Amino acid sequence: MSGTVRYLYGVVPALPELSDDVADLRGVDDAPVRVVTGGEVAAVVSDVPSDDFDEAALAAHLEHLDWLEAVARAHHGVVDAVAARTAVLPLRLATIYRDDAGVRAMLTAGREEFAPRLARLAGHVEWGVKVFFVPPAADPPAGAVPGDGRAEGGAPPDPELSPGRAYLRTRRHERHARDSAYGTAMAAAERIHEAALSCAVEHTRHRVQQGPLAQGPFENIANDAYLVPADGSDAFRAAVEEAAAGTGVVHAEVTGPWAPYSFAAAEPADPAGTADGAGETGREATAG
Repeated sequence: MSGTVRYLYGVVPALPELSDDVADLRGVDDAPVRVVTGGEVAAVVSDVPSDDFDEAALAAHLEHLDWLEAVARAHHGVVDAVAARTAVLPLRLATIYRDDAGVRAMLTAGREEFAPRLARLAGHVEWGVKVFFVPPAADPPAGAVPGDGRAEGGAPPDPELSPGRAYLRTRRHERHARDSAYGTAMAAAERIHEAALSCAVEHTRHRVQQGPLAQGPFENIANDAYLVPADGSDAFRAAVEEAAAGTGVVHAEVTGPWAPYSFAAAEPADPAGTADGAGETGREATAG
Protein backbone atom coordinates (compact mmCIF):
# COMPACT_ATOMS: atom_id res chain seq x y z
CA MET A 1 0.00 0.00 0.00
CA SER A 2 1.39 3.39 -0.98
CA GLY A 3 1.91 6.19 1.52
CA THR A 4 0.22 9.56 1.53
CA VAL A 5 1.27 13.16 1.05
CA ARG A 6 -0.48 16.40 1.96
CA TYR A 7 -2.49 18.20 -0.69
CA LEU A 8 -2.87 21.90 0.21
CA TYR A 9 -5.93 23.96 -0.76
CA GLY A 10 -5.25 27.23 1.02
CA VAL A 11 -3.91 29.11 4.01
CA VAL A 12 -6.40 30.43 6.57
CA PRO A 13 -6.39 32.07 10.00
CA ALA A 14 -5.92 29.51 12.79
CA LEU A 15 -9.48 29.51 14.14
CA PRO A 16 -10.39 26.88 16.76
CA GLU A 17 -13.75 26.15 15.15
CA LEU A 18 -12.38 25.67 11.63
CA SER A 19 -11.58 21.97 12.09
CA ASP A 20 -15.25 21.29 12.83
CA ASP A 21 -16.33 23.56 9.96
CA VAL A 22 -14.41 21.56 7.36
CA ALA A 23 -15.06 18.12 8.81
CA ASP A 24 -17.83 17.42 6.30
CA LEU A 25 -15.82 18.50 3.23
CA ARG A 26 -14.33 16.05 0.73
CA GLY A 27 -11.47 17.12 -1.48
CA VAL A 28 -9.21 15.68 -4.18
CA ASP A 29 -9.62 11.91 -4.58
CA ASP A 30 -12.71 12.23 -2.33
CA ALA A 31 -10.36 12.51 0.68
CA PRO A 32 -11.57 14.10 3.93
CA VAL A 33 -10.43 17.67 4.48
CA ARG A 34 -8.72 18.74 7.68
CA VAL A 35 -6.68 21.60 9.14
CA VAL A 36 -2.96 21.71 10.00
CA THR A 37 -2.12 24.61 12.31
CA GLY A 38 1.17 26.48 12.51
CA GLY A 39 0.92 29.36 14.97
CA GLU A 40 -1.60 32.04 13.98
CA VAL A 41 -2.17 30.60 10.50
CA ALA A 42 -3.24 27.18 9.28
CA ALA A 43 -3.46 25.15 6.09
CA VAL A 44 -6.49 23.31 4.76
CA VAL A 45 -5.26 19.92 3.54
CA SER A 46 -6.22 16.39 2.69
CA ASP A 47 -4.17 13.19 2.48
CA VAL A 48 -3.72 11.86 -1.05
CA PRO A 49 -1.80 8.83 -2.35
CA SER A 50 1.86 9.65 -2.92
CA ASP A 51 1.87 7.39 -5.98
CA ASP A 52 -0.51 9.82 -7.71
CA PHE A 53 1.30 13.03 -6.78
CA ASP A 54 5.01 12.41 -7.07
CA GLU A 55 6.89 14.07 -9.92
CA ALA A 56 6.53 11.24 -12.43
CA ALA A 57 2.86 10.65 -11.69
CA LEU A 58 1.99 14.34 -11.97
CA ALA A 59 3.80 14.61 -15.29
CA ALA A 60 1.68 11.76 -16.60
CA HIS A 61 -1.57 13.10 -15.14
CA LEU A 62 -1.00 16.48 -16.73
CA GLU A 63 -1.56 14.83 -20.09
CA HIS A 64 -5.09 13.78 -19.12
CA LEU A 65 -7.65 16.56 -19.11
CA ASP A 66 -10.27 14.43 -17.33
CA TRP A 67 -7.93 13.97 -14.36
CA LEU A 68 -7.04 17.66 -14.31
CA GLU A 69 -10.67 18.67 -14.47
CA ALA A 70 -11.59 16.40 -11.55
CA VAL A 71 -8.71 17.72 -9.42
CA ALA A 72 -9.49 21.34 -10.28
CA ARG A 73 -13.18 20.90 -9.48
CA ALA A 74 -12.41 19.30 -6.11
CA HIS A 75 -9.74 21.91 -5.32
CA HIS A 76 -11.95 24.89 -6.09
CA GLY A 77 -14.91 23.29 -4.31
CA VAL A 78 -12.92 23.10 -1.07
CA VAL A 79 -11.54 26.63 -1.46
CA ASP A 80 -14.99 28.08 -2.12
CA ALA A 81 -16.50 26.22 0.85
CA VAL A 82 -13.73 27.45 3.16
CA ALA A 83 -14.03 31.00 1.79
CA ALA A 84 -17.68 31.01 2.89
CA ARG A 85 -16.45 30.48 6.46
CA THR A 86 -13.30 32.61 6.70
CA ALA A 87 -10.63 34.47 4.74
CA VAL A 88 -8.49 32.16 2.63
CA LEU A 89 -5.36 32.42 0.50
CA PRO A 90 -6.01 29.85 -2.25
CA LEU A 91 -2.90 27.91 -3.23
CA ARG A 92 -1.95 26.62 -6.65
CA LEU A 93 -3.45 23.41 -7.95
CA ALA A 94 -1.48 20.37 -6.80
CA THR A 95 0.61 22.05 -4.10
CA ILE A 96 2.01 19.03 -2.25
CA TYR A 97 3.98 18.54 1.00
CA ARG A 98 5.34 15.25 2.31
CA ASP A 99 3.78 15.41 5.78
CA ASP A 100 2.22 17.63 8.42
CA ALA A 101 5.65 18.66 9.69
CA GLY A 102 6.50 20.07 6.27
CA VAL A 103 3.20 21.95 6.17
CA ARG A 104 3.86 23.46 9.61
CA ALA A 105 7.37 24.49 8.59
CA MET A 106 5.95 26.24 5.53
CA LEU A 107 3.36 28.06 7.65
CA THR A 108 6.01 29.19 10.11
CA ALA A 109 8.29 30.42 7.33
CA GLY A 110 5.50 32.35 5.63
CA ARG A 111 3.62 33.59 8.67
CA GLU A 112 4.76 37.22 8.37
CA GLU A 113 3.46 37.33 4.83
CA PHE A 114 0.35 35.18 5.27
CA ALA A 115 -1.15 36.87 8.33
CA PRO A 116 -1.39 40.47 7.02
CA ARG A 117 -2.63 39.24 3.65
CA LEU A 118 -5.41 37.25 5.31
CA ALA A 119 -6.36 40.29 7.35
CA ARG A 120 -6.53 42.32 4.13
CA LEU A 121 -8.76 39.76 2.39
CA ALA A 122 -11.17 39.26 5.29
CA GLY A 123 -14.68 40.34 4.30
CA HIS A 124 -13.80 40.65 0.60
CA VAL A 125 -14.60 38.63 -2.52
CA GLU A 126 -13.25 38.56 -6.04
CA TRP A 127 -15.25 39.64 -9.08
CA GLY A 128 -14.11 39.18 -12.66
CA VAL A 129 -14.89 41.48 -15.60
CA LYS A 130 -14.19 40.48 -19.18
CA VAL A 131 -14.83 43.03 -21.93
CA PHE A 132 -15.33 41.89 -25.51
CA PHE A 133 -15.15 43.93 -28.70
CA VAL A 134 -18.29 43.53 -30.81
CA PRO A 135 -17.45 44.72 -34.36
CA PRO A 136 -20.23 46.64 -36.09
CA ALA A 137 -21.80 45.27 -39.24
CA ALA A 138 -20.00 47.21 -41.95
CA ASP A 139 -22.16 49.15 -44.43
CA PRO A 140 -20.70 49.38 -47.95
CA PRO A 141 -19.47 52.80 -49.03
CA ALA A 142 -21.53 54.78 -51.50
CA GLY A 143 -21.02 53.47 -55.02
CA ALA A 144 -19.60 50.13 -53.89
CA VAL A 145 -19.95 47.44 -56.53
CA PRO A 146 -21.45 44.14 -55.35
CA GLY A 147 -20.79 40.78 -56.94
CA ASP A 148 -23.22 41.29 -59.85
CA GLY A 149 -21.36 44.37 -61.05
CA ARG A 150 -24.08 46.85 -60.13
CA ALA A 151 -23.58 49.73 -57.72
CA GLU A 152 -25.35 50.03 -54.38
CA GLY A 153 -29.11 50.49 -54.82
CA GLY A 154 -29.16 48.76 -58.19
CA ALA A 155 -27.75 51.71 -60.13
CA PRO A 156 -25.42 51.00 -63.03
CA PRO A 157 -21.78 50.68 -61.95
CA ASP A 158 -19.50 53.70 -62.22
CA PRO A 159 -17.68 53.16 -65.53
CA GLU A 160 -14.54 54.73 -64.08
CA LEU A 161 -14.57 52.42 -61.03
CA SER A 162 -13.39 48.94 -61.97
CA PRO A 163 -14.55 45.93 -59.91
CA GLY A 164 -11.04 45.60 -58.50
CA ARG A 165 -10.87 49.22 -57.42
CA ALA A 166 -14.39 49.00 -56.01
CA TYR A 167 -13.39 45.96 -53.97
CA LEU A 168 -10.33 47.71 -52.54
CA ARG A 169 -12.43 50.77 -51.75
CA THR A 170 -14.91 48.60 -49.88
CA ARG A 171 -12.13 46.87 -47.95
CA ARG A 172 -10.62 50.24 -46.94
CA HIS A 173 -14.03 51.37 -45.76
CA GLU A 174 -14.44 48.20 -43.67
CA ARG A 175 -11.00 48.56 -42.10
CA HIS A 176 -11.65 52.20 -41.26
CA ALA A 177 -15.02 51.37 -39.71
CA ARG A 178 -13.51 48.56 -37.65
CA ASP A 179 -10.56 50.64 -36.49
CA SER A 180 -12.89 53.44 -35.45
CA ALA A 181 -15.15 51.01 -33.58
CA TYR A 182 -12.15 49.38 -31.91
CA GLY A 183 -11.00 52.74 -30.57
CA THR A 184 -14.49 53.34 -29.23
CA ALA A 185 -14.47 49.90 -27.61
CA MET A 186 -11.13 50.48 -25.89
CA ALA A 187 -12.42 53.77 -24.49
CA ALA A 188 -15.53 51.97 -23.27
CA ALA A 189 -13.38 49.27 -21.64
CA GLU A 190 -11.49 51.96 -19.75
CA ARG A 191 -14.76 53.51 -18.53
CA ILE A 192 -15.91 50.08 -17.36
CA HIS A 193 -12.62 49.62 -15.53
CA GLU A 194 -12.93 53.00 -13.80
CA ALA A 195 -16.49 52.18 -12.73
CA ALA A 196 -15.40 48.80 -11.36
CA LEU A 197 -12.40 50.32 -9.61
CA SER A 198 -14.62 52.83 -7.83
CA CYS A 199 -16.23 49.90 -5.96
CA ALA A 200 -13.06 47.83 -5.38
CA VAL A 201 -10.10 47.97 -3.01
CA GLU A 202 -7.65 46.17 -5.30
CA HIS A 203 -7.37 45.30 -8.96
CA THR A 204 -5.29 42.96 -11.07
CA ARG A 205 -5.11 42.75 -14.85
CA HIS A 206 -4.98 39.30 -16.41
CA ARG A 207 -3.84 38.46 -19.91
CA VAL A 208 -6.69 38.67 -22.40
CA GLN A 209 -7.99 35.30 -23.53
CA GLN A 210 -6.79 34.13 -26.91
CA GLY A 211 -6.59 30.89 -28.86
CA PRO A 212 -8.09 27.82 -27.14
CA LEU A 213 -8.95 29.88 -24.04
CA ALA A 214 -11.08 32.33 -25.99
CA GLN A 215 -14.79 31.59 -25.96
CA GLY A 216 -17.46 33.04 -28.20
CA PRO A 217 -17.16 34.96 -31.48
CA PHE A 218 -15.84 38.26 -30.10
CA GLU A 219 -12.36 39.52 -29.23
CA ASN A 220 -11.50 39.75 -25.54
CA ILE A 221 -9.96 43.20 -24.96
CA ALA A 222 -9.92 43.30 -21.13
CA ASN A 223 -9.76 40.54 -18.52
CA ASP A 224 -9.58 42.00 -15.02
CA ALA A 225 -10.21 40.91 -11.44
CA TYR A 226 -11.34 43.15 -8.60
CA LEU A 227 -11.25 42.69 -4.84
CA VAL A 228 -14.56 43.98 -3.55
CA PRO A 229 -16.06 44.25 -0.04
CA ALA A 230 -18.55 41.39 0.25
CA ASP A 231 -21.35 43.79 1.15
CA GLY A 232 -20.54 45.91 -1.91
CA SER A 233 -21.11 43.21 -4.53
CA ASP A 234 -24.48 44.55 -5.71
CA ALA A 235 -23.07 48.04 -6.14
CA PHE A 236 -20.08 46.67 -8.04
CA ARG A 237 -22.21 44.74 -10.52
CA ALA A 238 -24.56 47.68 -11.02
CA ALA A 239 -21.68 50.08 -11.68
CA VAL A 240 -20.11 47.79 -14.28
CA GLU A 241 -23.38 47.10 -16.04
CA GLU A 242 -24.24 50.80 -16.17
CA ALA A 243 -20.83 51.68 -17.62
CA ALA A 244 -21.15 48.96 -20.27
CA ALA A 245 -24.69 49.83 -21.32
CA GLY A 246 -25.39 51.56 -24.60
CA THR A 247 -21.92 51.42 -26.10
CA GLY A 248 -22.95 49.13 -28.96
CA VAL A 249 -19.41 47.86 -29.55
CA VAL A 250 -18.59 46.07 -26.30
CA HIS A 251 -20.06 43.26 -24.25
CA ALA A 252 -19.09 43.03 -20.56
CA GLU A 253 -19.17 39.68 -18.78
CA VAL A 254 -19.26 39.93 -14.98
CA THR A 255 -18.49 36.78 -12.96
CA GLY A 256 -18.36 36.10 -9.23
CA PRO A 257 -18.28 36.36 -6.37
CA TRP A 258 -15.28 34.05 -5.95
CA ALA A 259 -12.67 33.29 -3.37
CA PRO A 260 -9.84 35.81 -3.95
CA TYR A 261 -7.65 33.64 -6.22
CA SER A 262 -6.18 36.64 -8.02
CA PHE A 263 -5.16 38.35 -4.79
CA ALA A 264 -3.49 35.50 -2.91
CA ALA A 265 -0.01 36.82 -3.63
CA ALA A 266 1.58 34.96 -0.72
CA GLU A 267 2.94 31.52 -1.64
CA PRO A 268 4.47 28.73 0.46
CA ALA A 269 7.97 29.88 1.34
CA ASP A 270 9.76 26.79 2.68
CA PRO A 271 10.65 24.01 0.20
CA ALA A 272 11.99 21.73 2.92
CA GLY A 273 8.74 19.86 3.33
CA THR A 274 7.67 19.59 -0.29
CA ALA A 275 7.26 16.23 -1.92
CA ASP A 276 10.01 15.16 -4.31
CA GLY A 277 9.84 17.23 -7.47
CA ALA A 278 7.19 19.60 -6.15
CA GLY A 279 9.49 22.63 -5.98
CA GLU A 280 9.35 25.65 -3.73
CA THR A 281 5.70 26.47 -4.26
CA GLY A 282 4.45 23.07 -5.29
CA ARG A 283 3.65 22.07 -8.83
CA GLU A 284 1.05 24.07 -10.64
CA ALA A 285 -1.27 21.99 -12.80
CA THR A 286 -3.85 23.97 -14.70
CA ALA A 287 -6.81 22.86 -16.71
CA GLY A 288 -6.84 26.00 -18.87
